[in-house]
Amino acid sequence: MTGAAANAGITAGPTDSAGEGVPTFAAAYASRLGVARPAGMPRLRRLLDLLGHPQRAFPSIVVAGSVGKSSTVAAITALLDGFGIRAGSLRSPDWLGAAARVGLAGAQIPADVLDRAYDDIAPYLPLIEDDGRLCAFELLAAVTFAAFADAPVDLAVVESGWDGATELGDLADLLDGPVAAITPLAVSEADADEAGVLADGTEPMRRAAAGDGGSLGADGDVRPGGGSPADGDARGGGDGEAAALERIAAPVGGAIRADVLVVLAQQSLPAARALLRRAAAVGATVAREGLEFGVVGRRVAVGGQMITLKGLGGTYEELFLPLHGAHQAHNAAVALATVEAFLGGGRNQLDIDALRSGLAQVDGRGRLEVVRRSPSIVLDVAGDPVAAAALASALDEAFTFEVLVGVLAVEGDEALAAHLLAALEPVLSTVVVTTGVTPAALPVDDLAAVAAGVFGADRVEVAVRLDDAIDDAVRLAEEDGDLGGAGVLVTGSAPVVGRARVLLRS
Repeated sequence: MTGAAANAGITAGPTDSAGEGVPTFAAAYASRLGVARPAGMPRLRRLLDLLGHPQRAFPSIVVAGSVGKSSTVAAITALLDGFGIRAGSLRSPDWLGAAARVGLAGAQIPADVLDRAYDDIAPYLPLIEDDGRLCAFELLAAVTFAAFADAPVDLAVVESGWDGATELGDLADLLDGPVAAITPLAVSEADADEAGVLADGTEPMRRAAAGDGGSLGADGDVRPGGGSPADGDARGGGDGEAAALERIAAPVGGAIRADVLVVLAQQSLPAARALLRRAAAVGATVAREGLEFGVVGRRVAVGGQMITLKGLGGTYEELFLPLHGAHQAHNAAVALATVEAFLGGGRNQLDIDALRSGLAQVDGRGRLEVVRRSPSIVLDVAGDPVAAAALASALDEAFTFEVLVGVLAVEGDEALAAHLLAALEPVLSTVVVTTGVTPAALPVDDLAAVAAGVFGADRVEVAVRLDDAIDDAVRLAEEDGDLGGAGVLVTGSAPVVGRARVLLRS
């Protein structure tokens, strides 16, 4: 019997072992994929209470935001591993399978570790499922926390906002999280307009803080000439403005709390104002990219890039990052500041050799990952317009494709598809649209119609099956370019990218 059950004071019964007929964690997880996640996840909370709160057996770093969360979690855990810290990680997406969402000591957690943790908590499930079953995510969280407590880990790095929800926001108050990292938040034009700041959401936080036409106060108010918070409140925004700011900050859930050091990635001005407003309201300390830390310099290198970062405790030069694109350098800066904050409040410079060792081992799966050559086949999980724009920029910077054919599926509606396609159109010669995986996937015929409107019908092909889509894209790339300058990009839907990775690496 492992520690979570022992702490709860219940003796394992005959069905608790991994004997014949007892379902594994993977089977139990799969059986719950169709169960809706209830607001507030009360069953999970009751289960964790019964288990003696295993998630509080270790400190946690919470990573919240809209884009770049998984990459930031990967960079944080790699850096911690470089310092010899035994870290567990829990992150999205599900495209590599449930077990791949969980990391332990620098590697994917072994399936048998999850099975033992599941066996340990299985006797408690009937006690909390009398009014409905745990959903797959709730089971994954409970099993993961129990496994981390048993390992044990020195700390956990936990991603929030999975699948467009604020799942970790519901859990943040249950975690012992002295540090939180907030990656860039997406802001709708409607919320930006109602919040009384720039409607396009593109103004960087550092410009406001530097005083271009005003200043960004510690409470998140934008005010001309460095006025007081009261001056900012006098603009007449009223309840509608406050409500818009709350909606903008909603994806971070409870990650920003009193006595938490919040590491804030560079944000659009509306997002910066909303987040700083929330931090001021609860008394959280904030370190801001572009002010207290940031990217000093970067250059393309073989297999990634060389970066120089300003951290909270000093400047670190010539760090190799095995990921492409400016956005990944910014994710690394956030990860570095977060690790500095956790290890010593950001007061001291960290060992450069440990940093270099850790950062060089960042998990690059699904992030401009090259899985085949001649022609090159590249995988990237960009599934929203911001990520797609960053992907297009990174492709231009790091690759020299003469012909690049896209394979695209979209987990969303026509508007999302149009934004993704518009961001990728400048770098793709042709796009092959295919069927998505989840119920939210846009039907392939509807996606083809949107693609024809962006690319023109002569640059769009349709393949219902993913393997056919990849074959068609390879054929088009070989027909239109030399093997050395031809490539295929699979993107748009993380589950489809996951399936493509299995197909291409088998």
